[in-house]
Amino acid sequence: MAGLLERLEDAVLVFLLSVMVLLAGGQILLRNSFDAGLFWADPLLRVLVLWVGMVGAMAAARADRHITVDVLSRLLSARARRHTRALTDACTAVVCAVLAWHAGRLVVAEYQGGAIAFADVPAWVCELILPLGFAVMGLRYLALGVGRLREVPPP
Repeated sequence: MAGLLERLEDAVLVFLLSVMVLLAGGQILLRNSFDAGLFWADPLLRVLVLWVGMVGAMAAARADRHITVDVLSRLLSARARRHTRALTDACTAVVCAVLAWHAGRLVVAEYQGGAIAFADVPAWVCELILPLGFAVMGLRYLALGVGRLREVPPP
Protein backbone atom coordinates (compact mmCIF):
# COMPACT_ATOMS: atom_id res chain seq x y z
CA MET A 1 0.00 0.00 0.00
CA ALA A 2 2.85 2.40 0.86
CA GLY A 3 4.46 1.77 -2.53
CA LEU A 4 1.20 2.61 -4.28
CA LEU A 5 0.88 5.88 -2.37
CA GLU A 6 4.49 6.78 -3.16
CA ARG A 7 3.93 6.15 -6.86
CA LEU A 8 0.71 8.17 -6.78
CA GLU A 9 2.48 11.05 -5.04
CA ASP A 10 5.30 10.96 -7.59
CA ALA A 11 2.79 10.83 -10.46
CA VAL A 12 0.92 13.85 -9.09
CA LEU A 13 4.21 15.73 -8.79
CA VAL A 14 5.21 14.89 -12.37
CA PHE A 15 1.75 15.82 -13.66
CA LEU A 16 1.68 19.17 -11.85
CA LEU A 17 5.19 20.06 -12.97
CA SER A 18 4.38 19.08 -16.57
CA VAL A 19 1.23 21.20 -16.59
CA MET A 20 3.22 24.08 -15.14
CA VAL A 21 5.93 23.88 -17.79
CA LEU A 22 3.44 23.50 -20.66
CA LEU A 23 1.24 26.31 -19.42
CA ALA A 24 4.14 28.70 -18.84
CA GLY A 25 5.62 27.82 -22.23
CA GLY A 26 2.24 28.31 -23.89
CA GLN A 27 1.83 31.69 -22.25
CA ILE A 28 5.26 32.79 -23.48
CA LEU A 29 4.46 31.59 -26.99
CA LEU A 30 1.06 33.29 -27.03
CA ARG A 31 2.43 36.58 -25.71
CA ASN A 32 5.48 36.76 -27.95
CA SER A 33 3.96 35.40 -31.13
CA PHE A 34 0.34 36.50 -31.03
CA ASP A 35 0.33 39.33 -28.48
CA ALA A 36 -2.31 37.39 -26.54
CA GLY A 37 -2.54 35.11 -23.54
CA LEU A 38 -4.86 33.18 -21.28
CA PHE A 39 -6.15 35.47 -18.54
CA TRP A 40 -6.42 32.60 -16.04
CA ALA A 41 -2.97 31.09 -16.73
CA ASP A 42 -0.86 33.32 -14.47
CA PRO A 43 -3.00 32.81 -11.34
CA LEU A 44 -3.13 29.08 -12.10
CA LEU A 45 0.66 29.00 -12.43
CA ARG A 46 1.00 30.61 -8.98
CA VAL A 47 -1.29 27.93 -7.54
CA LEU A 48 0.67 25.21 -9.33
CA VAL A 49 3.92 26.53 -7.82
CA LEU A 50 2.34 26.17 -4.37
CA TRP A 51 1.14 22.64 -5.13
CA VAL A 52 4.46 21.53 -6.65
CA GLY A 53 6.31 22.95 -3.66
CA MET A 54 4.09 21.18 -1.14
CA VAL A 55 3.97 17.84 -2.97
CA GLY A 56 7.74 18.07 -3.43
CA ALA A 57 8.14 18.75 0.29
CA MET A 58 5.98 15.72 1.03
CA ALA A 59 8.20 13.59 -1.21
CA ALA A 60 11.32 14.97 0.47
CA ALA A 61 9.87 14.09 3.88
CA ARG A 62 9.07 10.60 2.62
CA ALA A 63 12.72 10.06 1.70
CA ASP A 64 14.06 12.03 4.72
CA ARG A 65 15.78 14.39 2.29
CA HIS A 66 14.92 17.77 3.81
CA ILE A 67 17.77 20.11 4.65
CA THR A 68 19.30 19.36 8.04
CA VAL A 69 21.83 21.25 10.09
CA ASP A 70 24.04 18.64 11.71
CA VAL A 71 27.00 20.54 13.11
CA LEU A 72 27.26 18.33 16.18
CA SER A 73 26.38 15.00 14.62
CA ARG A 74 30.00 14.17 13.84
CA LEU A 75 30.92 14.63 17.47
CA LEU A 76 28.12 12.45 18.88
CA SER A 77 28.11 8.71 19.31
CA ALA A 78 25.84 6.66 17.06
CA ARG A 79 23.32 6.25 19.88
CA ALA A 80 23.29 9.96 20.77
CA ARG A 81 23.04 10.87 17.08
CA ARG A 82 20.03 8.56 16.72
CA HIS A 83 18.31 10.10 19.74
CA THR A 84 19.11 13.63 18.58
CA ARG A 85 17.63 12.92 15.15
CA ALA A 86 14.55 11.38 16.80
CA LEU A 87 14.12 14.55 18.86
CA THR A 88 14.45 16.81 15.82
CA ASP A 89 12.01 14.59 13.93
CA ALA A 90 9.53 14.93 16.80
CA CYS A 91 9.95 18.72 16.84
CA THR A 92 9.47 18.81 13.07
CA ALA A 93 6.32 16.71 13.42
CA VAL A 94 4.93 19.12 16.03
CA VAL A 95 5.68 22.16 13.86
CA CYS A 96 4.05 20.46 10.87
CA ALA A 97 0.99 19.58 12.98
CA VAL A 98 0.61 23.21 14.10
CA LEU A 99 0.99 24.42 10.52
CA ALA A 100 -1.55 21.82 9.30
CA TRP A 101 -4.02 22.97 11.95
CA HIS A 102 -3.72 26.63 11.05
CA ALA A 103 -3.71 25.92 7.31
CA GLY A 104 -6.93 23.98 7.87
CA ARG A 105 -8.37 27.02 9.63
CA LEU A 106 -7.36 29.14 6.63
CA VAL A 107 -9.11 26.78 4.22
CA VAL A 108 -12.29 26.84 6.34
CA ALA A 109 -12.20 30.65 6.51
CA GLU A 110 -11.73 30.88 2.74
CA TYR A 111 -14.60 28.45 2.22
CA GLN A 112 -16.88 30.47 4.48
CA GLY A 113 -15.77 33.74 2.91
CA GLY A 114 -16.40 32.49 -0.61
CA ALA A 115 -13.23 34.02 -2.06
CA ILE A 116 -12.44 33.23 -5.69
CA ALA A 117 -8.82 32.56 -6.69
CA PHE A 118 -9.24 32.87 -10.47
CA ALA A 119 -11.94 32.20 -13.06
CA ASP A 120 -14.62 30.42 -11.00
CA VAL A 121 -12.20 28.38 -8.87
CA PRO A 122 -12.69 28.98 -5.13
CA ALA A 123 -9.59 29.97 -3.19
CA TRP A 124 -10.10 27.21 -0.63
CA VAL A 125 -9.70 24.54 -3.34
CA CYS A 126 -6.32 26.00 -4.29
CA GLU A 127 -5.23 26.05 -0.64
CA LEU A 128 -6.27 22.47 0.22
CA ILE A 129 -2.71 21.28 -0.33
CA LEU A 130 -1.48 23.26 2.68
CA PRO A 131 -3.19 21.33 5.50
CA LEU A 132 -2.85 18.06 3.59
CA GLY A 133 0.86 18.56 2.89
CA PHE A 134 1.76 19.64 6.41
CA ALA A 135 -0.28 16.79 7.93
CA VAL A 136 1.44 14.21 5.72
CA MET A 137 4.88 15.64 6.49
CA GLY A 138 4.10 15.68 10.21
CA LEU A 139 3.05 12.04 10.16
CA ARG A 140 6.12 11.07 8.17
CA TYR A 141 8.48 12.79 10.58
CA LEU A 142 6.69 11.25 13.53
CA ALA A 143 7.16 7.82 11.92
CA LEU A 144 10.82 8.62 11.16
CA GLY A 145 11.45 9.61 14.78
CA VAL A 146 9.82 6.49 16.16
CA GLY A 147 11.73 4.39 13.66
CA ARG A 148 15.02 5.93 14.76
CA LEU A 149 14.28 5.12 18.40
CA ARG A 150 13.50 1.51 17.48
CA GLU A 151 16.70 1.03 15.49
CA VAL A 152 19.13 -1.42 16.96
CA PRO A 153 22.59 0.14 17.01
CA PRO A 154 25.34 -1.78 15.25
CA PRO A 155 27.68 -3.74 17.56
